[in-house]
Amino acid sequence: MPSTLSVAIITLNEEANLPRTLASVSFADEIVLIDSGSTDRTLEIARSFNARIYSEPWKGFGAQKNSAIDRCTSTWVLAIDADEELTPELQSELRAMLASPPTVDAYRIPLRHVFLHRHLYHGGFYPDVKLRLFQRFDPAQPAPIRFSERLVHESIQCIGPIGRFHADLLHHGYPTLETYIEHMNRYSTLAAQLLVEKRKTSRSPLVFLSNVVIVPGLTFLWNYLFRAGFLDGREGLLQHLYHSAYISWKYAKAWSLSRKS
Repeated sequence: MPSTLSVAIITLNEEANLPRTLASVSFADEIVLIDSGSTDRTLEIARSFNARIYSEPWKGFGAQKNSAIDRCTSTWVLAIDADEELTPELQSELRAMLASPPTVDAYRIPLRHVFLHRHLYHGGFYPDVKLRLFQRFDPAQPAPIRFSERLVHESIQCIGPIGRFHADLLHHGYPTLETYIEHMNRYSTLAAQLLVEKRKTSRSPLVFLSNVVIVPGLTFLWNYLFRAGFLDGREGLLQHLYHSAYISWKYAKAWSLSRKS
């Protein structure tokens, strides 16, 4: 008997991305969507795809995604973001997996980033492999597979055998420079809070100089030159330049927060 598939998504004002995302998973047995207060057409679009919609206040990325997972009822759960899309090749690969007896507890999927409408293939950002598909309940697991409840950069925890798909999941997160810079600004604030909570800050001027200037600069040189990020054109240059700026902002904000405390 074929396995069933639930898709877990969290949203907040995603009307620009959601039609593309939901169309790519329309073959799933159910779509579970946790919304945290959308004021645009997000919920209307979700209803048009027969998604099961729940409204909850924002609890953080990991906790919010776990709420969606907890409401899934199928054999397998695919956790994706509202700005991601399954390629036709990934849809076919996923359907073939569902038609066969499971051999692993979870699957990693290559993520391909689309930056300013250009697909990035170099600089260490491809393939950005993520664990996104897993069995909802496996008796061999000591605990259900869930996201770590971090403020940012949450990841799925699984100790069982893990497979890997070959086809890509597309990430359409940054259609404009404004959205990318806003995203990096917001994420650097959350990452700075994590650094402070884990006491990974220092008052040393040399450490400050290293974290805010030297590490971002070396990161740019490593990814853009030695990992061939320049092959992705002007979009690649901007992506690596501003990613390095994110690293600088993260440590500068952590220093500022620790100084206030």
